[in-house]
Amino acid sequence: MPCGSAHGGAPRGSRNADEFQAGETVVSWRTAAGALVLAVASALPGQAATLDNVRAADRLRCGINPGLPGFSYVDESGRWSGFEAAFCRALAAAVLGDPEKVSFVTLTGKTRFPALASGEVDILSRNTTWTFSRDVDLGFTFVGISYYDGQGFVGRKALGIESATELDGASICIQTGTTTELNLADFFRINEIGYEPVPLETNAEARAAYRADRCDVYTTDVSGLAATRSTFDDPDAHMVFPEIISKEPLGPLVRQGDDRWADIARWTLNALISAEELGVTQANVAKMAEGTDNPEIDRMLGKEGSMGKMLGLDARWAVRAIAAEGNYAEIFEKYLGAGSPLGLPRGLSALYRDGGILYSPPFR
Repeated sequence: MPCGSAHGGAPRGSRNADEFQAGETVVSWRTAAGALVLAVASALPGQAATLDNVRAADRLRCGINPGLPGFSYVDESGRWSGFEAAFCRALAAAVLGDPEKVSFVTLTGKTRFPALASGEVDILSRNTTWTFSRDVDLGFTFVGISYYDGQGFVGRKALGIESATELDGASICIQTGTTTELNLADFFRINEIGYEPVPLETNAEARAAYRADRCDVYTTDVSGLAATRSTFDDPDAHMVFPEIISKEPLGPLVRQGDDRWADIARWTLNALISAEELGVTQANVAKMAEGTDNPEIDRMLGKEGSMGKMLGLDARWAVRAIAAEGNYAEIFEKYLGAGSPLGLPRGLSALYRDGGILYSPPFR
């Protein structure tokens, strides 16, 4: 059925998906970004010493979203908080011994990659999807998947529809410079329906435009939709449609060419995941670091072996990372889970033994 405006009447637009050259837009942006990354990389002969630079500055520069509830936001005390901010604190604790030695740099969908490429930040922890082109063409290294997501749609229940396949002719708010543009074009093309894109530069602008009735529907990752819906005055007047139209594996990323720094970031994330599996928590990690009957815990926490030395860190790097804000489950539940305003289920981001697909390679 054709989708009308939230106010009723004719749809806001009926441009066919084929007429919206989202693919060309994304490719054009990607080409420009790739050229910038290569140019900057050739001009930074010292970029392979990120660990040394972080230590010299005594500060980790972390690129984050300008504001996404649950993921990165300023709390009531004026402190940056959230699921992705917590990872940066764990990394700072592992490397610098203090989870507060982080400078958070807010970046939009368009500015995040140039900022990482130029060395403005040491790592991106900013709801970024791991894709072939970003990994290979843009020259970044994703250090793992911290959240398994997928793109969806939120719309007003007043539209009177139950499925995204009924959005023919709808106007759709979308953040530019993201994978959602091409996913959106693909979905509408496959379903042979048309839509009117309303492109916005930031997630905050897209949310504001949707709330101001500039579009019928807003699309982004489902986690972002939950974050958006939680901020509405009347959340029950809006629904997240059942369709998940893409795979969006989100995770931190660093510049290519610095394997040691990538290893440190990767194994910090793995330590948080393994800690959940092994029962190591923020409350008990100091005690467990004294020794347990589990050799994997002892290796990870530095009681046995020399894993810290292999990374260029001391033996207690993982102890500090876990002590910063807890293991993966503790961080997830605090910022995204059932007890948070977002109320997101673990889903695919649950441990493999609990019905999800999340697990860390072994510490051995």
